[in-house]
Amino acid sequence: MKVSLCFIMMLSFMTACNRATSHEEKSLSAEERRLDNSCTIDTVSVSQALALETIEGWDSLSLLTADAWILVEGSEGLLISEKNADKRMFPASLTKMMTCLLALEKGTMSDTVEITKDVFVTRDARVRPGDSYEMGNLVNEMMMISDNVAAYALAKHVGGDTLAFCNMMNEKAHYLGMDNTHFANPNGMPNDSNYSTARDLLVLSRYCMHDSTFASIVGTPFMDIPLLDKRHLPCHNTNTLLTSYEGCMGVKTGFTRKAGACLSSAATRNGVTLFLVLLKSKDQASRFSESATLLNYGFRVMEAYRSK
Repeated sequence: MKVSLCFIMMLSFMTACNRATSHEEKSLSAEERRLDNSCTIDTVSVSQALALETIEGWDSLSLLTADAWILVEGSEGLLISEKNADKRMFPASLTKMMTCLLALEKGTMSDTVEITKDVFVTRDARVRPGDSYEMGNLVNEMMMISDNVAAYALAKHVGGDTLAFCNMMNEKAHYLGMDNTHFANPNGMPNDSNYSTARDLLVLSRYCMHDSTFASIVGTPFMDIPLLDKRHLPCHNTNTLLTSYEGCMGVKTGFTRKAGACLSSAATRNGVTLFLVLLKSKDQASRFSESATLLNYGFRVMEAYRSK
């Protein structure tokens, strides 16, 4: 009886271990799939299958003012169009995609975050010293209206200080294979050491959009965000494509004088999802119109590619 009981206990222990191992393997494989889906770009399949210059909209691409872009189909990473995709450039507030990602991964959304004087780095902000938010609400506010001070407050709260948080940003960039990227602050304000490329930012965009909370935030056109003192801050998303472009799901706007007008976009139509990063368009209006031009071209390309 003792032997049988020991055998049963050992069998139960081994089963539990196998279940734990299986769970770990599933978790790991899910992350591996996420990485593969985010980082893999197939540069040849579309160009070999189609004469891209014959697709409607090709001629208009030469008229775009943006210095760089990359347009990719989301599920297989099929490259549709690129220009200077590996040129190091200023990412402006597209930087906040990484800040948001780390806040979601490392932070507790129910924490209280106060806007302290030391993080009030610019008057170009809707938050004010002394304001307090639940962390989740401050993340929403930062991404929707691109609040620079909110980014610093979140960086301090998650990392302990800005330098430590920037180290976290660069570690994550290395993990994602963003080899032409370096972050020097959490919000993308002008800094010669804060740079990236259209290709690296596309990897980041695709990776971030696998997080359902991230995707929900950047896909929300409007939110009335509460402060802890019961006031509310109405926030209209700076990405006007959410309400003007059919199928737009996000992702993030950016603008500084050095960086020009930037936009990371994701849109889906008829079962096709496209990701686009466009850098240094001539002004804040053209980043939207030029992104729409590229996305329209991309959907036509994918329609032709699927019909082959």
